[in-house]
Amino acid sequence: MIDSGNRMRWTEEDAVHELRWQSEKGLSPPKKVLIADDTLTADTAYRLASEGSAFLWRGDYQNAKQLLQALARRAERPVKRNRKKMASQTKLNLDAVNAIEPKAVFNQHRQSQAQRARILDAILIPLLGNHTIPLRRAPDVSKACLDVFGNGTDDYVLSLRELLGVISAHEWRKKGVVIPSLKEGAQRLFPHYGVFSPLRGEYVELVAIAPLPPALKVKSLAFDIGIGTGVLAAVLAQRGIQKIVGTDQDPRALECAKANIHQLGLEQQVEILNADLFPPEKAALIVCNPPWLPARPSSPIERAIYDPESMMLKGFLSQLREHLLPDGEGWLILSDLAEHLQLRSRDELLSWIAEAGLTVIEKRDAKPTHPKASDASDPLHQARKAEVTSLWRLAAV
Repeated sequence: MIDSGNRMRWTEEDAVHELRWQSEKGLSPPKKVLIADDTLTADTAYRLASEGSAFLWRGDYQNAKQLLQALARRAERPVKRNRKKMASQTKLNLDAVNAIEPKAVFNQHRQSQAQRARILDAILIPLLGNHTIPLRRAPDVSKACLDVFGNGTDDYVLSLRELLGVISAHEWRKKGVVIPSLKEGAQRLFPHYGVFSPLRGEYVELVAIAPLPPALKVKSLAFDIGIGTGVLAAVLAQRGIQKIVGTDQDPRALECAKANIHQLGLEQQVEILNADLFPPEKAALIVCNPPWLPARPSSPIERAIYDPESMMLKGFLSQLREHLLPDGEGWLILSDLAEHLQLRSRDELLSWIAEAGLTVIEKRDAKPTHPKASDASDPLHQARKAEVTSLWRLAAV
């Protein structure tokens, strides 16, 4: 097997074959591909995948899913052993280890996630150009793949794990996510693949109840920086703001936001622009919910979670003052998880606010209610348990 750009080559039955390589996560084609079917055992697959091999699946599709689950169980074992060893060496329990070394635990967790992902991405599934899977007991995934990949022309291959993510996203896109902060009768938003889903309702509720700035009475204009699904723009529109301009640079986010704003009937109030942070004008209210963790994403999909060196956060703060109307406000929605993980300090955040010529009018807090906040088995449990999501009301000095 050799890397041929976005093509994957392998030898099968003494002949060289080639298919288009598909990876929304930006993965390179695997360097070593083995032909695999239902005879491949989980132990052998785990050993070979750990050594860098990938498997082009020729067996039963449902058996491939079972093999993936077996690999996932095996990939968890080294993580659990490492955490127990760490606890044993320091004669502390796991919670105490996490509390004392949160940054080290976070870095170890990220490394474990990366290794786990490499192993689980080893099972490869072939698809025809019309997005059908030529394997026994394979489901119809054509609509899900069409949503993400568009109309295909040639056959291709991608990891089973990524394919399952595409299928899961399609289901969310069909049934939607209930947003209690939206008015009855219009409470669902429909996230697209690769766009951060607003499952964490506490930050949406903060935007729904915070007092609106007086400047909106002079000019009823707000910006939603990094619009994503459009949830915050929709909440602001339903609060009576006459015009909201939402910006983003991710094509999927722009498409998703436009679709959601359309289905909510808010197109007359919400305009969506492809822009880097701010539109050129000034607004009475500017809202931003940047990625919360200052770390490097390992794939494009992780950009909604990780903000390298807090670039978006610092960009928003540094430019906010010049885009605010007199008596206008900037609302920064931010979790303090990074502080509990020792990735960013509160003093750093406050210094960036002050250096930008801004002052804090008020800080409104909410405790997260997502399942990980109460999952004691999560390596980051101590930090998640202490996490608070805040809406910082900022104004120009």
